[in-house]
Amino acid sequence: MKVAIIGSGMVGASTAYRLIECETVDEVVLLDIVEGMPQGKGLDMAESAPVLKSDVKITGSNDYSEMEGADIIVNTAGIPRKPGMTRMDLLKTNININKDVTANIVKYAPDSMILVVANPLDIMTYAAWKLSGFETNKVFGMAGILDTARYRAFIAMELGVSVEDINAILMGGHGDTMVPLPRFTTISGIPLSHFLPKEKIDAIIERTRKGGGEIVSLLKTGSAYYAPSAAVAQMIDAITKNKKRILPVCAHLNGEYGLKDIFVGVPAILGRNGVEKVIELDLTDDEKGLLKKSADEVQNGVKDLYSENLL
Repeated sequence: MKVAIIGSGMVGASTAYRLIECETVDEVVLLDIVEGMPQGKGLDMAESAPVLKSDVKITGSNDYSEMEGADIIVNTAGIPRKPGMTRMDLLKTNININKDVTANIVKYAPDSMILVVANPLDIMTYAAWKLSGFETNKVFGMAGILDTARYRAFIAMELGVSVEDINAILMGGHGDTMVPLPRFTTISGIPLSHFLPKEKIDAIIERTRKGGGEIVSLLKTGSAYYAPSAAVAQMIDAITKNKKRILPVCAHLNGEYGLKDIFVGVPAILGRNGVEKVIELDLTDDEKGLLKKSADEVQNGVKDLYSENLL
């Protein structure tokens, strides 16, 4: 299996290193427009392979043609929102970057899957699908695993229990309107409500929603990359090993949960064919309302793409 990672910044490079360290795939190509950066990072990782006892081939390039034959394309391309930028400014900048990225994916890796990490995540995933013309099962985004990991980490911190025993699911768009589902959160099969009162759970949910911003405020000059790269690697592992794992994935909905023609976070089976099935949970009216609110925000972003003739 060959994976091409577009963008060799902190998320892209960290993802590449995780794939090499775990020998998840056979070959990794780091791609970036900055001359020398993907080559340098790729060489550094290749030189670490003997210590890691890994035979994964890793190279870096500025040439999109190097993604030819890739099974999975991880798209991290884009810029973070900067002070003074409006949401529309960010959307315009990143959609233009991703138009070029997607055109090259179609040209050089037409049989690949596209795993979107670029922000705004749900909107960029929709754009990648529209621009590529790929089947819906072959285009999906990473956000839910990251958000769920943060949620589980905060629960473990609060209770002093192992993260391994915490199972949870989140839905909706990646951002402040994401929908954690404490009703489906368990610790070794025991409901979360057995351990924590509602006000504590609500506080953890709020911290989860602001999780990315909390890290940005601490770092001052960057954003998270360890947890995002771990989440991407988990998705690739599920696909390459055909594990059929049920994971929170930004996936296309065509009537599920009453939503159509939208990409949003839902539990889905991830395997060798990409998103193999969306799992529909029996939500309460309140949960349905929160999901609808989150989906509406994503849909408004998609509408902005069309109204500004960006798609």
